[in-house]
Amino acid sequence: MKNKTTSVLMAAMALSLGFSGMASAQDAAPQHYTFGLMLSAMTPYFATIKSGAEAEAKKLGVQLLVEDGNNNSITQSNQIDTLIARKVNLLLINPTDAKALVPAVEKANAANIPVIYIDRKADGGHAIAYFASDNKQAGAQACQYIANKLHGQGNLFMLLGISGASATNERTAGCESVLKSYPHIKVVARQSGGFSREGGLTVMRDVLIANPKLNAVYSENGEMAIGAMRAAAAAGRLKGLTIAMIGSGSVGETQLVKQGKIALSVAQQPAVMGALGVQAGYSYLSTGTVFVPVPLHMDLAPSHS
Repeated sequence: MKNKTTSVLMAAMALSLGFSGMASAQDAAPQHYTFGLMLSAMTPYFATIKSGAEAEAKKLGVQLLVEDGNNNSITQSNQIDTLIARKVNLLLINPTDAKALVPAVEKANAANIPVIYIDRKADGGHAIAYFASDNKQAGAQACQYIANKLHGQGNLFMLLGISGASATNERTAGCESVLKSYPHIKVVARQSGGFSREGGLTVMRDVLIANPKLNAVYSENGEMAIGAMRAAAAAGRLKGLTIAMIGSGSVGETQLVKQGKIALSVAQQPAVMGALGVQAGYSYLSTGTVFVPVPLHMDLAPSHS
């Protein structure tokens, strides 16, 4: 496989600049491919990945088959089996569970169907590329911000994602790498909100009851952060509470930051991930591709600067 680092980096730059001056596989004779996009769920975040992938697929003339895994690794594995049987040209996989999806990825490998990971990855099997933000860096940035706001002392609730997901593992590791340097920040609870708004709301209610002097919340995605924020507001506990999240950069999340209801969003770029995945897959079928990290973006509330 040829290494086409330059062409893929140009594709990444062109995507961020509206595809201006792009020199890529689009300039070659058109090819007709069918890709499968396997999303772990259809939350607003993953819907944004879908929209980015669909827009790029339309430009390239790629047929994109989108599957919602509904946060169930068995469902997602069965969906991958079905697309392997349909002999799709390439699979873009956002794994529900890093370990549970390994056999499905290995089946795709055995069928000689290239795999690209989007946002999350599996712990085994072979993928030609992995498009994601640096989850460890995101967790570290969010928790460093919290540590600074608390001046190294206070009570923190860690609102975790789905157990077993690579994004959860990496974001947690990033946060905890920072907290090691702050022994006077007490983590009063580590609980999963399932990456959902309702999960964040439900778990936060219980944590607020058990911890009358909670100072900060670290949320591993925007949906849970919004749920936690609403629970705190309903309990009259939002004022003085620092909420830092790893977000998607959506309009709704950005507005909450501007309003000061959420202090910090370390925002990823899911639409870019989806678009780059399709572009890289299209290029690979003729040439090859490499990993290109999607940059993070810090979105800070005015009152928390």
